[in-house]
Amino acid sequence: MIPGLMGKAEMVVKEEDLVSRLGGMSVDVLSTPRLIQLMEDAAINAIRDVMPPDQLSLGTQVKIKHLSATPPGMRVTGHALLKEIHKNRLLFLIDAYDEKEKVAEGEHERVLVSKERFDRKVQEKRSG
Repeated sequence: MIPGLMGKAEMVVKEEDLVSRLGGMSVDVLSTPRLIQLMEDAAINAIRDVMPPDQLSLGTQVKIKHLSATPPGMRVTGHALLKEIHKNRLLFLIDAYDEKEKVAEGEHERVLVSKERFDRKVQEKRSG
C-alpha cells in the first residue's frame, strides 16, 4: 500500500439519508452521519484492490467540516486520498461534492487489523 491511492463513492440523496429521519429535527437535507459513511466508502474503495485478504480496514477517526446542505434527489460524490501510512494506520484526506458545490472536507483514519484476531475478540466479547 502506498500514499496516493484514491477512491470515490457516489450516492443520490434519498429519504432515508435525511436529517429528519434521525429524529428531533424536521430538516430535509443530507445528514452528516450519512455523508461520513459516503466518504468512508470512498476510503475503502481507495484500498480495496490492495488489501491483504487476511486483513480488515476499520475506521477509527473522522474529522470533517460539513460545509453545505444537500437536498433530496441530488447526487453526491465522496473522494478519498491516502495521504500517509504509519505502520497499520492509514490517514486519508476526504471530501464530498454535490451537483453544485463542495459539501464536506476533512480527514479519516483507518487501521489494518487481522481478520482472525478481530473475529476472535468480537466472539470473546459476545460470550462474556
